[in-house]
Amino acid sequence: MFQLDDKFLADIGLNDMPDDQKRAFLQHIYEELELRVGTRLSDGLSDQQLEEFEKIIDKDQAVIENWLATHVQDYANDDIFKRMQQALNLDSADPNLKSEYVATKWLEFNRPDYRDVVKSVLEELKNEIITNRDAILGVDAGDQPPSAA
Repeated sequence: MFQLDDKFLADIGLNDMPDDQKRAFLQHIYEELELRVGTRLSDGLSDQQLEEFEKIIDKDQAVIENWLATHVQDYANDDIFKRMQQALNLDSADPNLKSEYVATKWLEFNRPDYRDVVKSVLEELKNEIITNRDAILGVDAGDQPPSAA
């Protein structure tokens, strides 16, 4: 999907940011992205859906097991589950793996456009960062060479 890493910083023109600030900045971007995506995805969902998803995110095992039993009984053979298991290097019975899988599948069922939402929000955030790049880097507009008229 996307990575918040040095390539991301280069894409938005912040590859010259001091190394000690990069990690904190990327963490801030991740948190902001998570907040904005969550807000956008919650639009149009019922209170019941939001409550269910919150319990899944909070790793409520009873809700997770019930959701699996209702929607994906053979989850262990799902390619998505297998890829997640391999990527996270977790046992198939690990509750963390199950909760990540159920969160992903829940979004596919309830907000099939979630990947597009993430992509759209990420682009909006990138554009905001690019627009404010000088302020982020602490560059004074007076330090910039004059533009050719």
